[in-house]
Amino acid sequence: MLTQRQKMILAAIVEDYVRYAEPVGSRTLSKHRGFQISPATIRNEMADLEDLGYLDQPHTSAGRIPSQKGYRFYVDHLATDSEVDPETIVALRALFQEQMSEVERVIQQTTTVISQLTQYTTLVLGPKIHQEKIKHIQLIPLSHGTAVAILVTDAGHVENRQVHLSEDISSDAVARMVNLLNSKLQGTPLANLRSHLYREVATEMANTLEYFEDAIAVLDELATVTDRNPGKVYVGGAANMLTQPEFRDVDKVRPLLEWLEQADWYTAEHALPVAGSKLQVRIGQENEVEPLRDCSVVSATYSIGGVPVGNIGVIGPTRMNYRRVMHILDYVASALSNVITERLSGGSW
Repeated sequence: MLTQRQKMILAAIVEDYVRYAEPVGSRTLSKHRGFQISPATIRNEMADLEDLGYLDQPHTSAGRIPSQKGYRFYVDHLATDSEVDPETIVALRALFQEQMSEVERVIQQTTTVISQLTQYTTLVLGPKIHQEKIKHIQLIPLSHGTAVAILVTDAGHVENRQVHLSEDISSDAVARMVNLLNSKLQGTPLANLRSHLYREVATEMANTLEYFEDAIAVLDELATVTDRNPGKVYVGGAANMLTQPEFRDVDKVRPLLEWLEQADWYTAEHALPVAGSKLQVRIGQENEVEPLRDCSVVSATYSIGGVPVGNIGVIGPTRMNYRRVMHILDYVASALSNVITERLSGGSW
């Protein structure tokens, strides 16, 4: 167990290294931190912290930098709560007061704002589509035998699929089909669409619709929405990684940038595991995803009506401003949950 003095020195080294990206020496701490400790005593404590694995010394004559173990101890025990600066609070409040037309737009803008405020990379998993409910279905004929089926969810998500119809189907028949589908399927979770279709809808359609097979074809195509697209991934500020001293070597950062470019919902989910209502911090080798092993990832979960639906993550070097990032993510996760829940329950989407 570290002594109180060792904790104080470790916290100071982490915070100075985060701020200046330079190894921290004993004389720097004694001068600028106001420690009532001699440089020699600080040196001895730093040597002990290095022996314990909390600090590294990149060069013999240089000061120390935190190890991954040192960052972990700092995050778990030393990163005290701190207020985010007023400018950041103003920017976040403005984001969530803006009236945007759909959930997708809110999440996209949230991704951009977080990356701008932190100067790190932001990765956000949109809500799983299968958790959304059908708001309405439209069918727009294109030409003889083809049409576009449009599905709109309660979260403002829009999907369209091209479908084949009987060439002799009339516009009145299409209208009756759409009306029946909406009356029976509105409010149905997408995850239940197939079972709901064959259990409750198909029989009635067979008895009342002249073009029953066309209706089934439309629903079969719409039911593939969750098969092809479980949810969206939003990336903001990927280029911010290039501004970090640790990643100025292009060969070192290339695997990370390629992973961000190619990440889909399933691969991104491994990087941002669901953390419930608790912030989660993964440092360096704690990350399961190989291209993130030189990074730290701070993640939080947001919800709709108390049900977790997606994750927000900030990716940066292990030399990350943990206190600031954790405070921003805590605020954003709560605000995003409240905004989406309020607007969906109010029917504004």
